[in-house]
Amino acid sequence: MKGIFTGLALNPTKIKSVIGVVKAYTTRVGGGPFPTETLDEVGNKLQEIGREYGVTTGRRRRCGWLDLVVVKYSTMINSYTQYNVTKLDVLDTFPKIKIAVKYVIEETNEELESFPADLEKLAKVKPVYHEMDGWNTPTTGCKSFSDLPKNAQAYIEFIEEFTGVKVSWIGTGPGREEMISR
Repeated sequence: MKGIFTGLALNPTKIKSVIGVVKAYTTRVGGGPFPTETLDEVGNKLQEIGREYGVTTGRRRRCGWLDLVVVKYSTMINSYTQYNVTKLDVLDTFPKIKIAVKYVIEETNEELESFPADLEKLAKVKPVYHEMDGWNTPTTGCKSFSDLPKNAQAYIEFIEEFTGVKVSWIGTGPGREEMISR
């Protein structure tokens, strides 16, 4: 984001809103470290419900729980002022939902609350999760924040509290009209 200002000779103070698009869970294409990746039935369920397949290759995307360490880092780098959280409906049937809030390097027990710049260090981390109850209720069809199940509301509010950024839009299905605006 920051390089855009220089390349366009644009004054950064003229930008009033920067929207970060965040899936309600995390995905990754290709190899490399992925601290919240789940290689069990949770990951498979996220892939299937979320239809997480590469557009060009058809390869299955790697899936895992929401990683707020990465989201917070991306927010710092890009100066997001609000979020659009997509695919909340993918989490509708999970009894428990985890959110990574920091990392621990197992060998040294060192806690990292921010995203490490060193890929070797990132490859050694394990996520520390905040666990929440799921909502086991469809969010598809919800038209307002108050229509969402209470635990889904709590999930969105946790993201806001942890990152300090408002969630202005919430995707509750694959259709363009399946978006809550707050």
